[in-house]
Amino acid sequence: MTGTAGTVTNWARNITYTAKEFHRPRSLDALRTLVAESPKVRVLGSGHSFNGIADPGADGVLLSIADLPPVIDVDTGARAVRVSGGVRYAELARTVHAHGLALPNMASLPHISVAGSVATGTHGSGVGNGPLAAAVREVELVTADGSTVSIPRGDTRFDGAVTSLGALGVVTVLTLDLEPSYEVEQYVFTELPLSGLDFGAVAGAAHSVSLFTDWREPGFRQVWVKRRSDQPPADFPWAAPATEALHPVPGMPAGNCTEQFGVPGPWHERLPHFRAEFTPSSGDELQSEYLLPRSAAVDALDAIDGIRQAVAGVLQTCEVRTVAADPQWLSPAHGRDSVALHFTWVEDTAAVLPVVRRVEEALEAFDPRPHWGKVFTVPTAVLRRRYARLADFRGLAQDLDPTGKFTNAFVRDVLAD
Repeated sequence: MTGTAGTVTNWARNITYTAKEFHRPRSLDALRTLVAESPKVRVLGSGHSFNGIADPGADGVLLSIADLPPVIDVDTGARAVRVSGGVRYAELARTVHAHGLALPNMASLPHISVAGSVATGTHGSGVGNGPLAAAVREVELVTADGSTVSIPRGDTRFDGAVTSLGALGVVTVLTLDLEPSYEVEQYVFTELPLSGLDFGAVAGAAHSVSLFTDWREPGFRQVWVKRRSDQPPADFPWAAPATEALHPVPGMPAGNCTEQFGVPGPWHERLPHFRAEFTPSSGDELQSEYLLPRSAAVDALDAIDGIRQAVAGVLQTCEVRTVAADPQWLSPAHGRDSVALHFTWVEDTAAVLPVVRRVEEALEAFDPRPHWGKVFTVPTAVLRRRYARLADFRGLAQDLDPTGKFTNAFVRDVLAD
């Protein structure tokens, strides 16, 4: 499928891609030829990004790999799955579960593509759970001349090759670690105070813990606690159990959300917040997220509480999660156990951007690293200082893509020396 990109938008419709052409190749050979013959290329995953990270610019080619023949090859003996990059997590999870195996963790939204998620540092929640990239065992990508390169774990380039911002090539296949299948029970609690919060105890109460607030008042309106069946019972004495099913956004119907009230279910039907068979919303939103040292969690929350009136005015919900340290050079959780502050804003860029800047100013002392696929205004010169291995990544990009075929304005700013 070929066409112009002028009418192609991201999921939230706040970005319209400016590429001169949009392609959906149906074979690997067609993809290789397209890449080799194009001067500029960027790949569009599931479109769940909120900035220009995927836009190649007016002289480039935007392509989707969603129409390539899907690959989901489960190796039960090796506890691994080889999956094509355009496959979405919901489909992957169902296939893996059918083989009696599981992914270590999932993001809150199962509708996102595998390659796009790991390339931008997307994550789930849990003090012991790294980003989704932590499960990657090998990366296969089509590089600038149309050839295929495989980079396995243990290769000196590996820690730069997974969370790569799409700057190294087109990721066609990933091999992921699996583990034996497990069940999860999900509980929701309400009205957790910010004052006196023992964040370490709260975040460590179960496999995955997410705190939600609209910042209209201090504290958290909801806490979602996900306990694995093979782990000790969850003890959460700090807040009251919910008496009805809830949605993370106040006032939204809970029918799109995964089962609550501790009903056991397969891991892939509980770890995400939203059911795979439902679209969680219409996309009428913007999103920002910042990862900072977990040890600074309470101080960071206090800093946001200090500007909560401004935040609440354009906010739908804020989610607070934890992410384990990651060795990936460009991972927002690189080298440090992190707390992630995620903001789902109203769909009003002009009103949201000034508040985003105030949030960034409030968090500045904690060296926050924004999620690569969200809305942020941190100057790239400042951002570059927060990644100790950026020079190594710059060298890797030069080796695999010497002419900069896969760079765009976004990546160019990040890699600038």
